[in-house]
Order: sequence, then structure tokens, then C-alpha cells
Amino acid sequence: MDPSHARPGAVPVEGLTIDGTSVPTTPDAENAAEGGHGLPRGVRRPLAAVRVQLRRPTASLRTRPDFLVLGAQRGGTTSLYRYLAEHPAVARPLRKEIQYFTLYHGRGERWYRAHFPVAGRQRLSFEATPYYLFHPLAAARAAATVPGAKLIALLRDPVARAFSHWQHNASRGLETIGFEAALDAEPARLAGESERLTTDPTSRSDAHRLWSYMARGQYAEQLERWLHYYPRDQLLVLRSEDLYERPAETHGRVLAFLGLPTAALDSYPRYTRRASTAQMSEAARTRLTAHFRPHNERLAALLGDDPGWEHR
Repeated sequence: MDPSHARPGAVPVEGLTIDGTSVPTTPDAENAAEGGHGLPRGVRRPLAAVRVQLRRPTASLRTRPDFLVLGAQRGGTTSLYRYLAEHPAVARPLRKEIQYFTLYHGRGERWYRAHFPVAGRQRLSFEATPYYLFHPLAAARAAATVPGAKLIALLRDPVARAFSHWQHNASRGLETIGFEAALDAEPARLAGESERLTTDPTSRSDAHRLWSYMARGQYAEQLERWLHYYPRDQLLVLRSEDLYERPAETHGRVLAFLGLPTAALDSYPRYTRRASTAQMSEAARTRLTAHFRPHNERLAALLGDDPGWEHR
């Protein structure tokens, strides 16, 4: 099947980390990332589903998340998730990406709360789902369920993010055309998908999740959607590059934003799936730099700070 001509929903992505979220490179770290206790992913996922069902009767006793890591995809969310989960005053959910405000909203709040610990244990709860930043309904759904939650967005240079997204898809067999061809195909692939998701809240779109290489890097419009529902002081926006290059300092900023005591880690490994060895062409880089320039200027105006990606 040629993905450039595929219908929405035609790609068999059920059960995959279709957001392209980073996962650790070593088997031991990958198992630990989801609390798998050494089990392979094919066993962990059904087991997690069983645990959710067993916990649903106690859902009303369970907390809602105190904060959400929204994304961006391929921006270091798994690393930040792991760092935060090690804090003694933080309780991790049953799994990192719950996808309630995107894919599984129809399952209801009891299903969602079953992923979190029982309330009253003096620890903050959270989850990290990179698709939340991009999905057109996620902000409104989150505001209706957790209006007091703090929000954290990691934004990566959109040029590098787009290529990493393509590398991830290609390495998993979810993309069969070259990077520049995928950029060419993106407008047609995504045409009408955001509108369909908005008008039909029960719909899902594989194209919207998989092939949004450029669209996901248009950060200002995505943050504006969240800021329509949440006050600015509930949102922390960080550059992914700062997390990569100064992880201890960036981790500390996050803890301060959450009102948590400093708890430095012994090390800050970068958890990421090894991507393909392909290199981005200079033509593609130039094209994307020009494409994202007005979007980055809009982001700088929104945040009052130039992310500086073109100067790196």
C-alpha cells in the first residue's frame, strides 16, 4: 500500500506507540519505562489493560492527574517522564501515554482515573501523552476533566523534529516513501482530517497522527488552543534542546514549576528509540527552515522569547 494514497485508518497501527514517542534504547530500560518488570511489550500491554479493568471499581477513590506532559512528539517526553517518575513525591500512572483526551475519551472518566493512584497519598500524579498537544479536541477535553492541572510542553526545533518523526515512522515500517516525498504528500494526506476529528468526536485518524511532519511543528497554534482553556501561569514551555543539553537544570525548572523540592538524579540518560541512519538533505532543511520561520515568529510573540532554532 502506498501511504501517500492511503485512506485514513488504513494503516494497521493499533497497539503501537503511534505518536512516535521516544522509548529507551536498552531492553532493561524499555521494560522499566512502562513498569513492565522485565516483561516484553506484547505482554505488558494486555496486562496493563487487565489492571485498568480491575481498578475501575475503585476509580472514584483515585486521583486525577495534577499535571500533564503534552508533547511535542519526538521532543524528549519519555526522558522527562522517567526523570519525574523517580521523584519521591510523584506517582507514575499505569502507563506513560494514556491517550484519554485523544483516542480513548469515549471510554469515560472512570476508565481514565483507573490509571492513577488512590487519592490522599501526598504525591502528585501525572501522565505524558505527546498527541495531546496536537489533537484539536484534547485541550477542551482536558479542561473539562482537570481544569486545575499544570501543563508542560517540550518543543523541539521543528525542522529536526519533523525529520526525527519521519525516521521513527520509517524505522517501524509506518512510512514507505522518502522524507521529501512525505513532505510533498502531507497536505493531501492531512486534508480535512483535523476538521473531521473536530466535527466527529468519536473519529480517529491515523493520517493525522502518523504523517503530520510539518503540521506538528507549528507550535504556536497548538499552544494557543491550550491557552484558550488554561491560564498562562499553568503552562510551562521548555525547549527540548535544553533538556538534552542541560538536563539537570531543566529538570530543576520543572520541579520548581510543580512546587516540588529539588531532587537531583545521579544521571540523566536520554531515552530514545534508535532511528534510521538517513540524513536530511540540505534542500529539505532549507525548505523546512523557510516553512517554519513565520510559525516560529508567531511562537516567539506568544511566549515573549525567541526559541533561537535558526541560530543553532
